[in-house]
Amino acid sequence: MSHIIIPDGYHPLLSQYDTQKAIGVIKRQFADTLAATLQLHRVSAPLFLEASTGLNDDLNGYERKVTFDIKDTGTQAQVVQSLAKWKRMALRDYGFRVGKGLYTDMNAIRRDEELDNLHSIYVDQWDWEKVIRKEDRNTDYLKQTVRAIVSAVCATEMNLHAQFPELYELPLHTPDVTFITSQELEDLYPSLTPKQRENAFVQEHGTTFLMQIGKKLRSGKPHDGRAPDYDDWDLNGDILFWNSTLGISYELSSMGIRVSPESLSRQLTEAGCDDRRSLPFHKALLAGELPYTIGGGIGQSRLCMLILGSAHIGEVQVSVWDEATRSACQRAGIPLL
Repeated sequence: MSHIIIPDGYHPLLSQYDTQKAIGVIKRQFADTLAATLQLHRVSAPLFLEASTGLNDDLNGYERKVTFDIKDTGTQAQVVQSLAKWKRMALRDYGFRVGKGLYTDMNAIRRDEELDNLHSIYVDQWDWEKVIRKEDRNTDYLKQTVRAIVSAVCATEMNLHAQFPELYELPLHTPDVTFITSQELEDLYPSLTPKQRENAFVQEHGTTFLMQIGKKLRSGKPHDGRAPDYDDWDLNGDILFWNSTLGISYELSSMGIRVSPESLSRQLTEAGCDDRRSLPFHKALLAGELPYTIGGGIGQSRLCMLILGSAHIGEVQVSVWDEATRSACQRAGIPLL
């Protein structure tokens, strides 16, 4: 059985029919607001990629990709896990200029995900990427972008509360963001696990951007895993909200300024992944052939779940769950789709 939290006295605030209507409103409004705020244009995304390109993301490095052979080409393909590297190639190939970017509806299968209230093997998110100048590769530009995304979330939330009065009992999230690095967080709570640190800090401070994820801390371990070949570990982070329904810190987005040729080389070596230098994407980036970019992923089901006050991600997306989880949710009045 996957690990689940059953909130005391929980009941959905909307019927299943109204939930579906609300999901449509959230996805349309947030995508439009995000695109206007960050100057993004929608593009089509691949569902799978050729394995030999190295464009599929490795996430924490241990997740198995869903792989299959293609009869007519004789090649191996992989269902995407995310599109961080593909988007950067697309910006170059599509001719995007500085200050402009793309977003797409990304659908992925993560077969090794540990299932719980927030995690499903099916991942749906807005993957976005934007061309920036080399001089924009700094913390101030990163923070400015984070504030814009959080403002889009809060505007969508306020609009939905206006359309569905049943949601009024849910607290609105603050657009004010507290910024903290993973090392500062470890220093505050040295005896806690990384997740416990997030819970303690976000419960007290509200909307948070936790920065510099992937690099080793003074304890000798990183706060969390990050692939070495898309985010710059000094210029990335997670957008965290407080989820009042579940009583936990809630990651909505992983994002960051992407690696430069210099930081890619350094991180590949640090992560023991120097063998990737020969892959097409990595060769192009190390040669300075790709634009400087910032980007990330924003969970679609995660956003719907947060705004609707849902207790389980299965209330806002269709996926596969073990029978014990289905039975526990049914007993608790949590309607899985």
